[in-house]
Amino acid sequence: MSQIHEECGVFGIFAPNVQNVAGTCYYALFALQHRGQESAGIVVNRDGVFSAYKDEGLVNDVFTAENLARLGEGNIAIGHVRYSTTGCGGRENAQPIVVNHLKGNMALAHNGNLINSYELRSELEEEGSIFHTTTDTEVISYIITKERVKRASIEEAVLGAMDRLKGAYSLVVMSPSKLIAARDPHGFHPLCYGRREDGAYIVASESCALDAVGATLIRELEPGEMLVFTRDGVKSDRSHCGGRKALCVFEYLYIARPDSVIEGKSVHEARKRAGRFLAETYKIDADVVVGVPDSGLDAAYGYAEASGIPYAIGFIKNKYIGRTFIAPVQAAREDRVRIKLNVLKSAIDGKRVVLVDDSIVRGTTCARIVKMLRGAGAREVHMLSSAPAFLNPCYYGTDIDSRENLIACKHTVEEIAKIIGADSVGYLPVEKVAYLAGDGEGFCTACFDGNYPTEQPTEGDKNRFERPISENPKYRK
Repeated sequence: MSQIHEECGVFGIFAPNVQNVAGTCYYALFALQHRGQESAGIVVNRDGVFSAYKDEGLVNDVFTAENLARLGEGNIAIGHVRYSTTGCGGRENAQPIVVNHLKGNMALAHNGNLINSYELRSELEEEGSIFHTTTDTEVISYIITKERVKRASIEEAVLGAMDRLKGAYSLVVMSPSKLIAARDPHGFHPLCYGRREDGAYIVASESCALDAVGATLIRELEPGEMLVFTRDGVKSDRSHCGGRKALCVFEYLYIARPDSVIEGKSVHEARKRAGRFLAETYKIDADVVVGVPDSGLDAAYGYAEASGIPYAIGFIKNKYIGRTFIAPVQAAREDRVRIKLNVLKSAIDGKRVVLVDDSIVRGTTCARIVKMLRGAGAREVHMLSSAPAFLNPCYYGTDIDSRENLIACKHTVEEIAKIIGADSVGYLPVEKVAYLAGDGEGFCTACFDGNYPTEQPTEGDKNRFERPISENPKYRK
């Protein structure tokens, strides 16, 4: 938890004819790679026959030319990149999930966390269901399958499942003949769709994935909306719409790619606005403004614009060190920030620096970055976070599952500055965060202010299905 981790990315395509939909998924998952680096998967549908491949690793590691060729062509496909917020890593927890039932096949990919997954899973187990993963996604697949067996269509089954699911879910579901996209009634995480010139419909977590495959954005799904894609076109169902909208505001601050547009708002502009809010709040006498690559750069630029302090490139990022970088010994693990980032000394030496990053979570990474700036000759370092202080766990898909490792829960701002070696520390005011991309309404800010849009789960531990026997009385016998 030295940093906040991303969530997951989902993708789907419904094409008017048989084509290389696996290749389309492949390119789209590259565009969504920032949302999850633990595993990747694709399922291709050709006339109701599903071909699937998934594994641990980055998209480029999982899918070779041979693997993609083995998936074959089809007219429908879904894909997923994962960061585990519920359930551990591992190939068995990779998505999409494929289910075979008496009415055919179904494949499903999911972004988000349910708040009632523990209760639903317990109920299903008592009815005899056998789980092969520890994810919320498998719970959702069971609920949809149960509904499908007794209903006339897959879309009716998804709507029935939505009556029972609580919490955050952006779903793509594939049946033998249809592609379905659904978003929870609060709209915690983004889901949009568009169309290519060849008539193929595209669904994705972010608009940058549509850009990557040559599709034009049509719009974001409404919170609670379900879209059904068939050869007859697109059908919308809004029977679950109308609840309190609560888009995760951290999508704008950190999770989404800067070139994405979420609900009509530019992520890049939202981050620049965060920097301008910081400049209004913290008037620091400094020589340069520096952003921490990558998600701190836009806010740093916004701060520089508003304050009049020159913006400088302070760090060079090693583009060839991925998030799966393995440090062979403890000493190397402790220095991995230095391996990924190097200070441009000529921009820092002798300067008073305003350092802008997307967040301060545990403080460990910030301390190492401040130390690097000091080593490069910085006279002063003033650390600013373009997010407010994290004070509460997130139950909807961002990897903040307890207060234990949140530095702001244990220390004052002055103490945090001392701990990380900065001259001062400042956070984005919590009252400003909901105005980054709108009028202050329709966002979830619970991790900052504790204002949860739903009830809190009885079981909030992200690894609640992987506890030792000694910690789980239910399974002791």
